[in-house]
Amino acid sequence: MNEKPGLALQLSATRRGARLARLLTERQLDDWGLPSAEAAHIVAELASNAVLHGRVPGRDFRLTLRRTAPGTVRIEVTDARGDRVPELPDPATPDAEHGRGLLIVAAYADRWGVEQGPSPGKTVWAELAPGRGGT
Repeated sequence: MNEKPGLALQLSATRRGARLARLLTERQLDDWGLPSAEAAHIVAELASNAVLHGRVPGRDFRLTLRRTAPGTVRIEVTDARGDRVPELPDPATPDAEHGRGLLIVAAYADRWGVEQGPSPGKTVWAELAPGRGGT
């Protein structure tokens, strides 16, 4: 993958840290001259999940943004709980209490997934291609 320099930050695993992740995403994409609305929604959801479901006391989460060729934006949120892997809710249970926010990620992203590590954590990532928030 032909990656361009991006943004990588450690943020506190708090609501304030999640809010800051979204604001910094908007600012970074603006600096790159790229639209930010869809990416900001994805970051808001992934950062909130890191705070609510991936938090370990005393541990931060990491936000990484990269521009990848050709014009794709890759978003990564890394938290400290590798034992809690996010999944889309089962369509047969529309009243599910968890996972609905991942429907936002799936709707806006061209691709998304989860990678284990760095141990003991995980990284949830999403990619937006040109015309879908990436350019």
